[in-house]
Amino acid sequence: MPETVLSRRAALSAINEEEAAHVRSDGIAVRVLAPMARLSLRIAPALVVQVADVAGLALDLPINRRREDAGCSVLRLGPDEWLLCGPEGDADEWSRAVAAGLAGLAHSLVDVSHAYVTFAVGGAKAAEAINAGCPLDLWPQVFQAGHATRTLLGKAEIILARPGEARAFEITCARSYAAYVRDLLREAARGAG
Repeated sequence: MPETVLSRRAALSAINEEEAAHVRSDGIAVRVLAPMARLSLRIAPALVVQVADVAGLALDLPINRRREDAGCSVLRLGPDEWLLCGPEGDADEWSRAVAAGLAGLAHSLVDVSHAYVTFAVGGAKAAEAINAGCPLDLWPQVFQAGHATRTLLGKAEIILARPGEARAFEITCARSYAAYVRDLLREAARGAG
């Protein structure tokens, strides 16, 4: 049903325009990132040691960490769970390359690209705005660059990551919660700003 996907993306574009206007007044940047390919990988940690990398992505990182390799990111969310993110245009080819790299190993690889939306949240008070609905300590010495974890933002389950920059975060949530997460971040930004 391509029509559904296109209409959802159109609605997210409107969210992005609203947020851009909101950012100027509060100094906290909240924007929807471009669609991306996302693969949910489940594999036993003992099997990961048999694979140096998968389609150029190194899986050997500690739990609750994020790494970028060649324009793609790897988030290890649990002992046997990874979220692999890459360019949307290469989704099919990339998915086949990841599956080929895991051939012969017991694993689960599911394309969850259209199930999620990612927001970028930045600015001097980004952590304060996120903490309005998230219980984690986002102090840069605690939740450092390269950290990623599942948590809650209000009542929505999210994947929170700090890709690199000390005052920038990425929040990935189910597409069905995108408006809720956007509104919560908007209100929190008003309070923090």
